[in-house]
Amino acid sequence: MPINPDAVGTTGDPFEVSWSSKDALLYAVGIGAGTGDLAFTTENTKDVAQQVYPTFPVVLGWGVGSPTRNIGTFNPAMLVHGQQAVTLHQPIPVSGTIKGQGRITGIYDKGKGAVVATETVTTNAADGSPMFTLASSVYIRGEGGWGGDRGPGGDKNVPPARDADHVVTYQTSPDQALVYRLSGDRNPLHSDPSFAAMGGFDRPILHGLCTYGFTGRALLASLCGNDAARFSHIEGRFASPVIPGEALTISMWEIVPGEAVFTTAVGDRLVIDQGMCRYK
Repeated sequence: MPINPDAVGTTGDPFEVSWSSKDALLYAVGIGAGTGDLAFTTENTKDVAQQVYPTFPVVLGWGVGSPTRNIGTFNPAMLVHGQQAVTLHQPIPVSGTIKGQGRITGIYDKGKGAVVATETVTTNAADGSPMFTLASSVYIRGEGGWGGDRGPGGDKNVPPARDADHVVTYQTSPDQALVYRLSGDRNPLHSDPSFAAMGGFDRPILHGLCTYGFTGRALLASLCGNDAARFSHIEGRFASPVIPGEALTISMWEIVPGEAVFTTAVGDRLVIDQGMCRYK
């Protein structure tokens, strides 16, 4: 069994990453924003200052200094994203530099697979102030069964038994993954049909974090009036894959002031569940 459960607590290399206005604009179109979202898709519209989508941190420094190099060997075609959370300590500027470091927070035995959880903490390189924290997990099929801790379980952020307060549907493009991958995640699972087939998929699938970005767009528009400074946290679990070209429906329930739970679905099929957002 090649996964090394003793890697819990190990860290990746400290890293420093910079980005520009162009990077933020490319990410915006990669998650489906367009002419209806000019504050995020252009820097030269009169009287509209450029903003950065709150989910942009998921692509900053993609793969740089990753602590997962410590977990052993596995078939990358068997890896899928499990959960993702982004906590913003300040709005993301249009351009800047961060310093950060990732850490493995858990490796869990799910029987038919292994879950690897990580956390990355970053600061603004200019003044040392906290910028954002990422918490994520991946599920690696076929790598479980060593008798280890199964880890946390059970549902959370369950929507109430009533109609959603907000529902938004966005159409993805058949070419969506080809645009999104230019922000850093070049995993061939999302572009190469033969590699996708090795993972058991009929065709390349959309990046889970692209679906996540579409979801963040809907939350920002519905709950924060597209004011990125009001958005502070998003978390969710990837429940099933999305094929580029499918429509995503994001349903939101406001639970208490400043907090909502959400789901993202393709038709009746949930693709993100256990979702929660915090905002001002």
